[in-house]
Amino acid sequence: MRIGIISDIHENFHNLILALRKMEKEGVEEILCLGDLMNAGIAKILVHHTIPSYMIWGNNDGEKVDIVKASLREGSQLTVSLNTYDFLERDGKKIFISHYNDLAQPMAQSANYDAVFYGHDHIKHVSKVGDCHLVNPGELSAQKTGAASIAIYDTDKDTIDLVELKDSITLKSDLVDAFFRENMDRLGFRSKDSFNHL
Repeated sequence: MRIGIISDIHENFHNLILALRKMEKEGVEEILCLGDLMNAGIAKILVHHTIPSYMIWGNNDGEKVDIVKASLREGSQLTVSLNTYDFLERDGKKIFISHYNDLAQPMAQSANYDAVFYGHDHIKHVSKVGDCHLVNPGELSAQKTGAASIAIYDTDKDTIDLVELKDSITLKSDLVDAFFRENMDRLGFRSKDSFNHL
């Protein structure tokens, strides 16, 4: 089974469409979305796409009622969890998913999972903790790192492919980068590590 992992879309419709097209070409059978859609329009794309999606909440999913309503439409391909984390089993593999990076490492160290996927800090990461894959697919928004990426987990081969999307767009600009650098301490961002890529 091939599973697509996406996170931190932040209303970037363009990059989501690129990701969906790439996952179709790669034979992805299910998408795990790790949160931060930001609006129901993004959810509606997942609702009507041909690949089923399972979504957990992030910390930037403001239109929660509308997102849930969209997921409950007839024929919806989107299932929404109640939490910012979940425990799944796919193709005999035990998987833990979380929006938050601080839950990922201890869950991988528990040796209870074949794969742990997380988002939130927007930083691509692939490693192994014992026999467990520890993976952040990076951001679809490309707002912090300037690159949009996804991960594909092949449960049969037990492999992770990190895929950077071609022709992605970002709202980053020289003006935005300079402003963030000058005001980093004052702005008080929680995920400062992700801005090291500026």
